[in-house]
Parts: sequence; C-alpha cells; structure tokens
Amino acid sequence: MMLPTHALVGMALALPVASSFPELAPAALMGGFVGGVLPDLDLYAGHRRTLHFPTLYPVAALPVSLLALVRPGAVTVAAAFVVLGAGVHCRMDVYGGGLELRPWEGTSDRAVYDHVAGEWHRPRRLVSYDGSTGDLAVASAAAAPLLILVEWPLVPLVVGSLAVGIAYVLLRRRLASLAPTVFGIVPEPFDRYVPERYYDDSADKTRL
Repeated sequence: MMLPTHALVGMALALPVASSFPELAPAALMGGFVGGVLPDLDLYAGHRRTLHFPTLYPVAALPVSLLALVRPGAVTVAAAFVVLGAGVHCRMDVYGGGLELRPWEGTSDRAVYDHVAGEWHRPRRLVSYDGSTGDLAVASAAAAPLLILVEWPLVPLVVGSLAVGIAYVLLRRRLASLAPTVFGIVPEPFDRYVPERYYDDSADKTRL
C-alpha cells in the first residue's frame, strides 16, 4: 500500500492512547506516524526487505509496549508506537499487491520478505495495488477519526498525508509509464540505487 496509507494507519493506531491520555497524544501519534513510514525508507535499497520485518516488528512490539505501560512517558510511548506502526505496515503490505512497477497486472509473487522464515510472502491482493482506489479507501478510513480527534498542530500532517495519497492515486498509472524514461537518465554511480523494475516491469524476479 502507499506510504500515506501506512502513515495514517500508524497514527490511527495511537488514537486510543492519545484520547485517553492527552499529555501523551503528541508522542503516541508521531510515534505511529514515524513507524508507519519507517519500513518504506528502504525504497531504493532492497524494497520490502531491508527495513521490512513482518515477524520481528510484532515480536519486538511486546516488550516495548510493556515498557511503555510500566514506565509511561513520551519516549517509551513514542517508541512503542514506532514499532507497532512498523509492524502493521509490514503486515498490511502482505495484503496488498506485489513488488512490481505495474502491480495491477499481478505478475509478481513477492509482497514482503520475512527474515525469520527466510522467504517472501506472496501478495494476497485484498487491496489490489498501492495507489488503487481501495488503497485510498483504507487511507480515508484511517484519516476520518484522526481529523475529528486530533488537535493542532498535527491536523496539517493528517490533511497533507491524505492529500498526497489522493494525488498519488490520480497519477499512479501515469507514473508507472514515466518511470523507465525518468530513471533511464539517472547518471552513474547513482543508477545502481534505482530498482530494476523501474527500468523494465518484466524484471527478473530473483532481483531485490
């Protein structure tokens, strides 16, 4: 799923704590936002493998969350929601499309790499692909309670994330068509950071 969806879902995870403990709301909400974004920082370095840990994040979430319960504070609460947001991000990607330039074609058998199992999870495509209308529906569902309950100065973050998501959905297929041309002019040595799928959507599935 697209990055704005992950960011908004990460924030939405924090709403129960943010609503019950207003003094911890900024830490919880920002922790969820950062956690939702964190795994996709590997976009140009082994995407959905380098920073995606669909098993390890949930395992790590238990002791970090327990620490936040025992020693509640801005740092511990933020850390708990960073790990929770990252874990949910990775699990959500399993239910989306595959790791390919045009995921609506359904040619990839890779969704997220599981370092514990040593294999790739197959995409289940309950949300057909990142940037689909279904993806936007998930983002909107996460944004709705946030827009009602979140206070300034975090409201612009929610609105901005949703706006970016809408723009991405509108441009998603056009961006896929432009990618081979745009990334084809990336000079050396920076071209090694461009995923092969950006050059050719029929890229070798053994590549990361």
